[in-house]
Amino acid sequence: MYLQHFRLRNYPFTLTPNTQFFFDAGDHHDALNVLRVALQSGEGFIKVVGEVGTGKTILCRKLLNELEKKFATIYVPNPFLTPTGLILAVAEELGLGDLSSIDRHALLKKITYRLVELHRAGTRVVLLVDEAQSLPDASIETLRLLTNLETETQKLLQVVLFGQPELDQRLKQPLLRPLRQRISFAARLAPMNRSRMRAYVLHRLAMAGYAGDALFTSVALNELYRASSGVPRVVNILCHKAMMAAYGRGERQIGRKHVQRAVADSRSLVTVRPLSRLLSGIWS
Repeated sequence: MYLQHFRLRNYPFTLTPNTQFFFDAGDHHDALNVLRVALQSGEGFIKVVGEVGTGKTILCRKLLNELEKKFATIYVPNPFLTPTGLILAVAEELGLGDLSSIDRHALLKKITYRLVELHRAGTRVVLLVDEAQSLPDASIETLRLLTNLETETQKLLQVVLFGQPELDQRLKQPLLRPLRQRISFAARLAPMNRSRMRAYVLHRLAMAGYAGDALFTSVALNELYRASSGVPRVVNILCHKAMMAAYGRGERQIGRKHVQRAVADSRSLVTVRPLSRLLSGIWS
């Protein structure tokens, strides 16, 4: 839509968690390093917590891309699964095919044999669970039991939980204390501060191919921070809409008025006005 207008190769502020745009700074940099260290040390459970929109999924996918060369990975993007459903998902990701016709005991034995086989081949296995706060209690306990599988020196399965702060509240329950005690590494993603948000915007523009003068004025960035509180997803939404508003008026720099129009269009991040209204420059 506005790529040629702003001389861009790609849209810089899409909501798709594209790892090419991963911002390796601040909490994301620290969390990625924590994950690298924890996985190399062979720990059983690692936890990453952050509010909605702070970038947990893109961090998860960045980690997945890194692990592909050294680990066998199991990715569970939608963890609202029964214990049996979770075990079947693990089995399928381990290449064991459809085992839904066998009982749970036999299923766990096949998973164990496969994990031992991979361990003997020098391959470590990591299970990554996105939106882990949605795991039923019984499925969380099943995860713990799966990590009981180990050699004399190393776990056969490591687990990384990515979740909203509700995950911490869930883990405070007495019945989940055994799992909570096994979490030896943890990281937290917070909204960006003002200077980091500015760097984030510049980074995404550069990764999209922008090489001109400052596209967002300082006043526009201040307004953007005020409106977004530094939450990456909200920053992306407002930047995209501000650029559409400028494009609709044939303007090549994003000023405060464009951000304000984007904010006015985003009072609810669910109910969005048609794009035609942005492009028509209807606001005065």
